Amino acid sequence: MYRGLYIHVPFCKRKCPYCDFYSVTKTELADDYTAAVVRNIKAQNVKADTVYFGGGTPSLLSAKQIYSMLSAAEIAYGSEITMECNPNSVDEKYLADIFSAGVNRISFGVQSLSDKELSALGRLHNAETAVNAINSAYKAGFRNISADLMLATAYQTKETLAETIEKLVKLPICHVSAYMLKIEEGTAYGKSETIQSLIPNEDETADMYLEAVQMLEENGFAQYEISNFAHKGCESRHNLKYWRCEEYYGIGPSAHSYVDGVRKACPPSIERFINSELQEEIVTEENGGADDEKIMLALRLTQ
Repeated sequence: MYRGLYIHVPFCKRKCPYCDFYSVTKTELADDYTAAVVRNIKAQNVKADTVYFGGGTPSLLSAKQIYSMLSAAEIAYGSEITMECNPNSVDEKYLADIFSAGVNRISFGVQSLSDKELSALGRLHNAETAVNAINSAYKAGFRNISADLMLATAYQTKETLAETIEKLVKLPICHVSAYMLKIEEGTAYGKSETIQSLIPNEDETADMYLEAVQMLEENGFAQYEISNFAHKGCESRHNLKYWRCEEYYGIGPSAHSYVDGVRKACPPSIERFINSELQEEIVTEENGGADDEKIMLALRLTQ
C-alpha cells in the first residue's frame, strides 16, 4: 500500500521570529541525521506515492543526502516529490542537482515581495533573491513550483499585498499557499509588543485574505483549500492526503504520522532521533480517521 511520506528536516541557518516549528542550527549533524532517516525508512518498508521534505530548511541538505533518503523508499512511478526551499539557500546548480536527485516539485518560502516586510519577518532573503530563485528553478527544469505568501504581517497593507501578488503571478509558478500570520507564544514575535502593534487587526486581516483570494482567482490560481491556490492539475497531492484523511509516514524529529489508523508523533529532539536505532513515537490518537475528523478536514476543501 502506497502512502504519503513526510520527512522533517530540522536545520535552519537561524530561527525566524514568528516560527514555532522545531529547528536547530546544528548543520554539522546533517550526515548523522540523513543516516537516521534512511534507517527509519528502511525499517518501516516505506512505499510512497508522495514525498514531502519540510522544515526547517531542507535546502540546507546536499542533493546527495536528498537522493540517499529517496533511494531508501519504494516510490511509485509518477510520484509527487516536494521540497521546501528558502530563496537565499539555492542557486541554479543546486536546483538542477536536486531535480536530478528526484525532486519534481519545489515550494519556496517567499512570504512577501516587499523588502520592508521581509526584513520585519526576519527573512534572510530580499524580493530580488526570491524572484531569482523562482526563475532559477524553472531554468533547472522544475515545472511544478509553489510560493508561500504570508498575510497580515508587520507593515503590510492591502496595497503592498496587491503589489506582491501582481509580481508573484507573473513568475513561472503554478501554486500559491497564502497563510495568515499567527502569533505563537514563546516565539520572538510572541514576546514583542512592538511587532504586535504593527500587525493588521482582524478586520484588516480578513480584507487582505479576501483580496488575495480574488486576485489569485483572477490570475488563474483557483482556490482548492482555505489557504491554497493552484493552476488546474497543480494542486499539492501530498497535502491533499492530510485533508482527505489519507495515511502517511512521518520521519524525523517532530514529524507526525498516520499509519494503520493510528496517529503518532516523534519527539522534537534531533539528538534523540539520531541516537535511536528507530525513532521514538508517541501515540497521539489510537483511532484516527473518525467521521468527525474526516468532516472537519474535508470542510477545508472547496470540493
